[in-house]
Amino acid sequence: MQVRVKWLEQVAFVGETGSGHAIVMDGPPDAGGRNLGVRPMEMLLLGLGGCTSFDVVAMLKKGRQEVLDCEVTVDGTRAETVPKVFTDIHVHFRVYGNGLSEKQVGRAVELSAEKYCSASLMLGAAARVTHDFEIVEGPAPR
Repeated sequence: MQVRVKWLEQVAFVGETGSGHAIVMDGPPDAGGRNLGVRPMEMLLLGLGGCTSFDVVAMLKKGRQEVLDCEVTVDGTRAETVPKVFTDIHVHFRVYGNGLSEKQVGRAVELSAEKYCSASLMLGAAARVTHDFEIVEGPAPR
């Protein structure tokens, strides 16, 4: 199972699932089952991707990094038997920008994973959650 979370603007993100559904996620204004949507387990991964993206983009902007785009791919592996909980989750950041500091991007990913992202910390209590990132100079291809 895989989902993709892409930063739109401000604190808005769009999540796309492997089953072909999309959902817009956004922070609150002060921070900037009818089969009509995604599957529940995909939503968990989208929630994780949105939560950690929110943290990383906010920290990089606060650190005056010129972030142009941010995409997160979350891969989840589930147990073979019921309950089919996630056993392993990998979060991969692709951060686009001008002159981004590898140290600052790495630190933002680390802080989100270990301190700020409640979804990552909560899922990490049940599954092995890993993170990595890559930096791409310039804007994301459209």
